[in-house]
Amino acid sequence: MRRIAGLVCLAAFALAAERPIPPPGVSIPASDRLELENAIGDINESIEDNLEHHPLVPDIQIFTDAVRYALKYNEFFKLDEVAKARELIRTSRSRLESLLQGKAPWTTATGLVVRGYISKIDGSVQPYGLVIPPSYSPSREWRLDTWFHGRSETLSEINFLAGRMRDRGEFTPDDAIVLHLYGRYCNANKFAGEVDLFEALEDVKRHYSIDENRIVVRGFSMGGAAAWHIGAHYAGDWAAVAPGAGFAETAQFVGVYHNEQLKPTWWEEKLYHWYDATDYAANFSNTAVVAYSGEIDKQKQAADMMARAFETEGMRLTHIIGPNTAHKYHPDSKIAISERIDAITARGRDPMPLHVRLTTWTLRYNRMRWLTADALDKHWERASIDAQVIGDHSIKVTTSNVAAFSIDMGPGSCPLDAAAKAAVIVNGVSIETPGPMSDRSWTAHFIRVGNRWRTSDRAGLPGLAKRHGLQGPIDDAFMDSFLFVTPSGTPIEPAVAAWASGEQSRAVREWRSQFRGEAQVRTDTEITDADIASSNLVLWGDPGSNRVLARILDRLPIKWNARELVIAGKRFDSATHAPILIFPNPLNAARYVVLNSGFTFRENDYLSNAKQVPKLPDYAIVDTSTPPDSRWPGRIALAGFFDEQWKVK
Repeated sequence: MRRIAGLVCLAAFALAAERPIPPPGVSIPASDRLELENAIGDINESIEDNLEHHPLVPDIQIFTDAVRYALKYNEFFKLDEVAKARELIRTSRSRLESLLQGKAPWTTATGLVVRGYISKIDGSVQPYGLVIPPSYSPSREWRLDTWFHGRSETLSEINFLAGRMRDRGEFTPDDAIVLHLYGRYCNANKFAGEVDLFEALEDVKRHYSIDENRIVVRGFSMGGAAAWHIGAHYAGDWAAVAPGAGFAETAQFVGVYHNEQLKPTWWEEKLYHWYDATDYAANFSNTAVVAYSGEIDKQKQAADMMARAFETEGMRLTHIIGPNTAHKYHPDSKIAISERIDAITARGRDPMPLHVRLTTWTLRYNRMRWLTADALDKHWERASIDAQVIGDHSIKVTTSNVAAFSIDMGPGSCPLDAAAKAAVIVNGVSIETPGPMSDRSWTAHFIRVGNRWRTSDRAGLPGLAKRHGLQGPIDDAFMDSFLFVTPSGTPIEPAVAAWASGEQSRAVREWRSQFRGEAQVRTDTEITDADIASSNLVLWGDPGSNRVLARILDRLPIKWNARELVIAGKRFDSATHAPILIFPNPLNAARYVVLNSGFTFRENDYLSNAKQVPKLPDYAIVDTSTPPDSRWPGRIALAGFFDEQWKVK
């Protein structure tokens, strides 16, 4: 027990050396705390009694949850935020009273409007801000600009909402709705912050009339980095992308901006390909890009890097530079940017492009317009599909590192002759396929068997195989619904159990601090069939302590008992080692099971958004006799990726 206590003390000392993000809050008067707590209780009680399942309740809860979080997690950073909290409570109460009367005036309001949705990831209510033009009418479809905010370590939900109720933002086009993303705090819209964009966008589309072909992605500083990332990985979804400053990759930006020379492990270097926008530059051929940098801003490095990546792909980046300007927009540059973006959105996104390019390194990002990569030969190596419509009944396709792909053109969009068979020419070989349907829709799947391509009756590879949303690495489990599963039994090794318990507590705490939800936690005895069907399960403990883990152990690619832990043919002492891994859940192959891990970047990486990238691959063995620190959960004795059939390499 003394050894375990010593490890905990060493770990606490190591973590204390890092500057905490978000920073500790200030104490507020007890009377203010009591007032706010009582107000939250009254509002929540009224919702529970009268409006529990009303679809507009999240528009009320964003305010009460913002204040509740600040009270519970010590996130009042200045005393004047108490007044902001009171304003949020007043707005929440006003909306509640209206809804009890069957009214919802904020849903038809123009100007600054804040709203919320319930996230699929953790059931939290997430806020977003809108700027609705005075002329808005649902009778026509409207342009939508999404805006990603810059880095602010004190951007609590209170401060975000208060800002969105007062500030119209950097760009407010007259004929557009502007969507301001919270992005789950300060992560450059990665991981759950990335999902926030699409969940918020879906919620906006439910309430407002949006033109799918006139959506713009833009942001500045950390928000510029988000625009580079979202633009690169989902280029076909946007009419235009307009990043300002920011970063576009990890290694060189950290060296230039933070003067830090990274020394990544071999697997970290591979995992840079998840978020480095430079690796996805070819995708920008599917949209328009207008980048901005201040001439003397160190973050000009991002656009310079992207310009070189564009050139490699045979493209040229439109890059507006503010003369003698540091980290802000130059007034003349704002005008030039607006003119270009307005002209692009006036034309709109091409609803049916005849030429589509897709570059990816992972099936997490596998779609571009009517092209989908369904399987790769090898993850974390460059994969590409280039497809071009030729005449009335042919499509020429060139692939690299792709094992299966699909063409999917929706009703009314297929440019091919519906009366003819279609020829898909893959890497120079023609494959005859059934032609488009009479409604001019067309879906066709292709798979490579050996060196020959042929049609398939389904997307992807047969059997257990990596596919979109089931391709790893560990961090991918936290981009969809997940549950932390706490063990209730007797562990096979107390020291390892203590390590797992500490890591679980940390994962719960850090999910809240970095991704602004509250992780849903169940004991292993509480997990139901519905949980298995709906959620990724994060199992903590070992086969002795966790019943769910014991139930599936013989179908996982590890052997684990009181004597040894075996993976990839390597043996470890189970008294001092524990596995971390992600794998398709044997009880539901459409969902993940994760062992002993939350998201994998740690405290040291909170200091720079460019470093917030995956730090562990599909599996790892941790030496738990080495204390966790701000970089690792212990010494990594082994780490690796499963192959495309989820087998140990």
